[in-house]
Amino acid sequence: MALTGEQLERYARHILLKEIGGPGQQALLNARVLIIGAGGLGSPAALYLAAAGVGTIGLVDDDIVSLSNLQRQIAHTTAAVGEAKTSSAARTLTALNPDTNVVAHEERLTDSNAEPLISSYDLVLDGCDNFETRFLVNDACTAAHVPLVSGAVGQFDGQLAVFRAWETLDDGSPSPNYRDLVPDMPPPGSVPTCEEAGVVGALTGVIGSMMAMEAIKEITGAGTSLAGNLLLYDALDTRIRRVKLRHDSKR
Repeated sequence: MALTGEQLERYARHILLKEIGGPGQQALLNARVLIIGAGGLGSPAALYLAAAGVGTIGLVDDDIVSLSNLQRQIAHTTAAVGEAKTSSAARTLTALNPDTNVVAHEERLTDSNAEPLISSYDLVLDGCDNFETRFLVNDACTAAHVPLVSGAVGQFDGQLAVFRAWETLDDGSPSPNYRDLVPDMPPPGSVPTCEEAGVVGALTGVIGSMMAMEAIKEITGAGTSLAGNLLLYDALDTRIRRVKLRHDSKR
């Protein structure tokens, strides 16, 4: 389907890019992206993907907006305090771009719903705040052959990775997945949450925006995929480091 005149104007800066152009914009409009968590990482990621014209954005979150969220969760406003995060974010995204169909999944991922839900989307962004859900998302994406963009933050540090675990690397070895980065569930209390340790709000914007960028690359085929690598960002010292990940064949 050809882009309308309004769409040509809205997405003009994308269409000018040879790496995206009209075909890439059509791919974005046809894409179905699932975002796990409508919080600090999910908010900026969802805003930029809606602005980019992603046709369907699913939001998974069972939480409500609280006043302490607003320091970093920019898809929500003060007026939304007490409202479900999925409905608050959906309203914001629809106001930004009516081209985007926002599907609110006001629920928590479980063993029973993760795989059928994830398999109905083309790409998943995971910005959740607990390891149990991260393992669940990773396993479901691996089983369904759905690319996974994973982001995490804490205090002044952030990390970003892309996983395409069903593929093989150039040397013929299996592509890594999240369990190659975090092999086992950390003991309770060993990794402090943002609620316990704090996090600077702008950091979630940096990593969330980078998650959206990697998602756009995966959808349009622009540039080189981050798959197989881990990007580490130190905001205090303004340092970025890229680390190669390897599949652990002994696991």
